[in-house]
Amino acid sequence: MEDLNPFRIAHAQFARAARHVLISDGLLDTLARPERTTRIDFPVQMDDGTIRVFTGYRVQHNNARGPFKGGIRYHPDVTEDAIKAMAAWMTWKTAVMDIPFGGAKGGVVCAPKQLSMDEKRAITRRYVTQLGPTLGPMIDIPAPDVYTDATTMAWIFDTYDMTHKGQNNLPVVTGKPLELGGSHGRATATARGCLFCVEEAVGRGLVDGLQTLAGARVVVQGFGSAGAHAALFAQQAGATVVAVSDSTGAIAAPAGLDVARLQEHKRQAGSVCGFAGATAIPSADLLEMECDVLIPAALENQITAVNAERVRARLIAEAANGPTTPAADEILHRRGVPVIPDILANGGGVTVSYYEWVQNIQDEQWDAETVDAKLRRKMVSAFHTVFDIATEKRLDPRTAAYVLALDRVAHVTELRGIWP
Repeated sequence: MEDLNPFRIAHAQFARAARHVLISDGLLDTLARPERTTRIDFPVQMDDGTIRVFTGYRVQHNNARGPFKGGIRYHPDVTEDAIKAMAAWMTWKTAVMDIPFGGAKGGVVCAPKQLSMDEKRAITRRYVTQLGPTLGPMIDIPAPDVYTDATTMAWIFDTYDMTHKGQNNLPVVTGKPLELGGSHGRATATARGCLFCVEEAVGRGLVDGLQTLAGARVVVQGFGSAGAHAALFAQQAGATVVAVSDSTGAIAAPAGLDVARLQEHKRQAGSVCGFAGATAIPSADLLEMECDVLIPAALENQITAVNAERVRARLIAEAANGPTTPAADEILHRRGVPVIPDILANGGGVTVSYYEWVQNIQDEQWDAETVDAKLRRKMVSAFHTVFDIATEKRLDPRTAAYVLALDRVAHVTELRGIWP
């Protein structure tokens, strides 16, 4: 049976790339391990007066290239191994994007849909407080992830700021509201960066017979922030979005969905289901629909050895973290289905987080056009660097991205030397 443990999957991806780099075994062993794993169990008083204990994690994987950086997610399926995997993926992602951050990740085990706003705020403040000095503008900088957003980041900033007066604390967290030092373009950066990659893939000839996104048939799994914006941007580029899903179900419309209307429907109904003009389909079938571009934008382990043979997309762009397992990667590569890997495809989010951090340090705010132009240049450069390596070394794109990342992190580590 296929191993779906995220940390072992991340290690398998690392090990596959390690065979193609000239890095000593000792250094590889160092890069494979997180520098610090923190688990905290903390009490929170709920709205009804009862006290509940929550478990949270923060994994700091590597900071050779700069401060630790990574999102915080609230989800019932948060585990230490999942957070360790995503912290490692963030290290490789920031290296692929060539921005001066390392990798980290955090999470709290909870069911956010069952929590009130006050309860989520209390969880956030206690979680940040107990992490204490391990967070900081030049130490470890959180960001939004699954079921956290700009409001959550505002609470993180305020919690940190209340105990660190007399200094500029805005860079301690990214993904903040604009009024609190957030950046234009941050909320849409993951999706926009993903679409930049898709456009470059099409322009590079990776999808036979497709010259532009105009007329392309697109399927999006996960209609949260990244997925919904990816669907909207694809439609604006001329593509036809034929199916989407969220945690409640999946819908399809062969003639195309009106994405803006669907976003409004979900805001009102809390689900994509029931959208006028669309047909309900089994969620599992969505990944196997015939399409030009499939964008997994949900959770890990969605394309596996079980369904990879039945995936009929001609290009996959991973807006989510870890949606494709190593066994599925082998099947897709053998079948000639190109995959734009997560550590490249969804790198737009951390890239614009970096831009937000820079703006905060410099007490500036760039306009949306400046941010989007900078993001496009970064995404296009990273995309072609990865796919040039894949072509030159005859590697699948994920392994090529890892080779690039490992080389960059190892080089900086060697330049710095091992302390003391």
